[in-house]
Amino acid sequence: MRKPTIECSNCNQRFEAHYPYCPYCGQQAEDKLTLGVLFHNTIANYFSVDARFFKSFIPLMTRPGYLPKRFVSGQRLLYLHPAQMYLFISVVFFFLLSFISRQQAQSIDTDIKRQFDQADAVRDSIQEREQDSLKHLQDSILDEQVMKPLKEHQKQFGLTDEQMKQVDSSMYEATKRRDRGMNGSFAGLEYNQKEIDSMIDAGATDDEILKHIGMSDDTGVISKRFYRQALKFYKNKSGGSILQAFYSSIPIAMFILLPIFALILKIFYFNKGRFAYHLVFTFYFFSFLFTVFALLVALSLLWDKFPSWIIAITMLSTFFYLLMGVKNFYQQGIFLSFIKSSVISFLFLSFVIPSAAVIVGIMAFLFY
Repeated sequence: MRKPTIECSNCNQRFEAHYPYCPYCGQQAEDKLTLGVLFHNTIANYFSVDARFFKSFIPLMTRPGYLPKRFVSGQRLLYLHPAQMYLFISVVFFFLLSFISRQQAQSIDTDIKRQFDQADAVRDSIQEREQDSLKHLQDSILDEQVMKPLKEHQKQFGLTDEQMKQVDSSMYEATKRRDRGMNGSFAGLEYNQKEIDSMIDAGATDDEILKHIGMSDDTGVISKRFYRQALKFYKNKSGGSILQAFYSSIPIAMFILLPIFALILKIFYFNKGRFAYHLVFTFYFFSFLFTVFALLVALSLLWDKFPSWIIAITMLSTFFYLLMGVKNFYQQGIFLSFIKSSVISFLFLSFVIPSAAVIVGIMAFLFY
């Protein structure tokens, strides 16, 4: 007697009905869509990662160099993958950092607005005093060089008193217009600020304003971008968005810094394995760093007056973690490991990090 068969709804292959799973694709024979089926794989994978994560987290924090040594020796399923651990911890860190970045952005915007308001008040006060002084000076010059001779020969010129008043007023306005024309340059910050403000109030386009302040058609692409971003900053009077763009660019920069750090390790330990070995150590080490940074950020959010000495000691402890990590991973003596970890830290902190910060800062300004 032929056994009854059913058709798999996934691969359309027929198999005997007593099989709980399709022997061709592995899908459950009666795969009814329920909430349990819908979220089963997601939840199972999540807790699988969590189990390996917690099994990896304690040695990551307490045994420097242990995880990368086990991973390169072949134990790659027992612990969480180094790249996966780095991504998970970095997401948590940047999530916590976003709260601080928003606070800092708001503080910067408030300070910039206050500085602009103070600068406007000072500028208006100076201009008012200068105008008063200029008026007295112009009055004396006009009276001495022009108006005095006219008054002395008023009858010879056939000028009435009303006409003399008109000449006096016209000469004064002409002198003011001449002085405004002499000072109307982009180098003059106060005058340009007033000019830009008036153009903005009049509804001038960005291209018109940029042309007024010196951007020409021959200006390079990067310079034009700087001009436009500078005008955007001036109009918005907001530096917080630049700071947030800077923070948002850090995760991308880290993907460049990670292989650079691994390359430095490769240079100092050139006979200690392939580049991938050094990259494994780097992933785990940066996972440790981001864990420490995340804890510091979380504590600073919960504790308004978080002691700075705790931050200093914690940051110093990361060097000793690196020291013990390279000692255990590369199997070298403590003295040689200390020398190499010191030079590696110096190179990375003194040259690589500052250069990356400058590049990220420029990119943040150009694309915020």
